[in-house]
Amino acid sequence: MTEALRADCGRCFGLCCVALPFTASADFAVDKKAGTPCPNLGGDHRCGIHARLRQEGFTGCTVYDCFGAGQRVSQVVFGGRDWRTGPPERARQMFDVFPVVRQLHELLRYLTEALALAPARPLHAELRALLTETEGLTGRPPEELLALDVAAHRQRVDVLLLRASELARAGDRGRGRGRGKNRRGADLMSARLKGADLRGADLRGAYLIAADLTGADLRGADLIGADLRDTDLTDADLTGAVFLTQPQLDAARGSAGTRLPASVTRPAHWTARLG
Repeated sequence: MTEALRADCGRCFGLCCVALPFTASADFAVDKKAGTPCPNLGGDHRCGIHARLRQEGFTGCTVYDCFGAGQRVSQVVFGGRDWRTGPPERARQMFDVFPVVRQLHELLRYLTEALALAPARPLHAELRALLTETEGLTGRPPEELLALDVAAHRQRVDVLLLRASELARAGDRGRGRGRGKNRRGADLMSARLKGADLRGADLRGAYLIAADLTGADLRGADLIGADLRDTDLTDADLTGAVFLTQPQLDAARGSAGTRLPASVTRPAHWTARLG
């Protein structure tokens, strides 16, 4: 993944800590309205409890990733002008633009990964063209970004990503019981899938909250948009899984024995046991 798609908090004005709302729950210790600074945000745009977020009840913050949208909005779209030093109208506009650019950056992340899939080579020209178009959108003036039909653009990207996924998973489909199954959007909350053969499965948008996937074979599975909150991935094999993001993984549970694709890193809070 390119550096532009990685969050650089040092070049951002703490936008995720201000622009986004959250509700007191298992993920957040307090309520906060959109456009209101988090009480833990310092004057330097740094989180005052960053090293203790989980302990302080802000687990939701640890599983969020702007995919580099924060620095894009702060330094490019608004030219380095801090929301704290300008007029209230500019601050509101910045907060409204941020989630739009965040969605575009998420799409850029998926398109970049799709371009790295060798089996999807027949689609690389189309993927590259859509990547260039999406990159161009992220630098548009605030007024144009706010008027953008993000849902329509996302749909165009999703159609191409699905085709890329099908090409990438073609070698895994039909080879063994359970492989290549279509579980798109399936309700698998708390499902007992220990040791399940899900190689090459379509799990796009599946609800896997608190599911037991201990030792499951997820090699080559499509996990775009799958909800992995509290999913047990202990000793599971996700080698070659496509469109798996770091926030998804951070929301799950796993171990040192969990095998991961190169596009993500092992979360620090996972247990160190080997199975």
